[in-house]
Amino acid sequence: MHLKRWITSIAILPFLVLLICKGGSFLFAVFIGIICILALREYFCIVFSKDRSMKRENRSSKDKIFQLSPSIFHLLSFIIGPMIIWAAYSNSFDIIICLIVLNLIVSGLISLRQFKHNSSMPEIVAKQVLGIIYIPLFLSCLIMIRGRLDDGILWIFLLLSIIFAGDIGAYYIGSYFGRHKLCPAISPGKTIEGSIGGLVANLGTGALLKYFFFPLLPWGVSILFFLLIGIVGQVGDLFESELKRAANVKDSGVILPGHGGVLDRIDALLFAAPVAFFFKEYIILC
Repeated sequence: MHLKRWITSIAILPFLVLLICKGGSFLFAVFIGIICILALREYFCIVFSKDRSMKRENRSSKDKIFQLSPSIFHLLSFIIGPMIIWAAYSNSFDIIICLIVLNLIVSGLISLRQFKHNSSMPEIVAKQVLGIIYIPLFLSCLIMIRGRLDDGILWIFLLLSIIFAGDIGAYYIGSYFGRHKLCPAISPGKTIEGSIGGLVANLGTGALLKYFFFPLLPWGVSILFFLLIGIVGQVGDLFESELKRAANVKDSGVILPGHGGVLDRIDALLFAAPVAFFFKEYIILC
């Protein structure tokens, strides 16, 4: 498992660095759009896994109609999600809000027609709306952080470095020194020691990059930023684990050997991206 994780990471890292540095804001947005679609697909496989189990157990015509409902919402998400990414690339936050509102309205209209066949339609709508906020909206913050300026590249590297360092620190400190469970009901393998190790890695990596690349940033606010990114990153990790635990799923996918699926790899980043965008735009650079 350790070897697979490192091989996958080493194989992807040069491509990621080249994309961020030389690909430009457009190709970066295209890449995030692809990640958005893959992550949405994995998300729906998780949250609707029980519905697929029911489909195997029930073959009546009513059950077939029941199973059509989630697919309609999947299609809607695969349309709205990339549109949110495009709106972020166009720096149109107002359009992002309109798309989220439109998604809810259309989902509501679909649910009205499907409710007579499926009384759990409100739950399906809630899962779909959560998916749109959780993945496309949060990923769009990466597009807005990257922006069209050179300093956006540095901020993306800062955010990714802090998140990845925290993930590595938590994984290895937890593996070798973990004794006290952090949240056993959701993720039995995560420990308090691992969590602290991750935060130390977040802080150390952030401080190192701040010293060399962001010398003008105030130390006090920067340290708060590094720690907060680490904390919300761990919350994001646990949140995805909660979704998988509720669905009795181990990994979101198998596309990344040693890591699982795309959603398994970006779970911490999803929660950290909006916080990083807020700090960059409204606190650190004010």
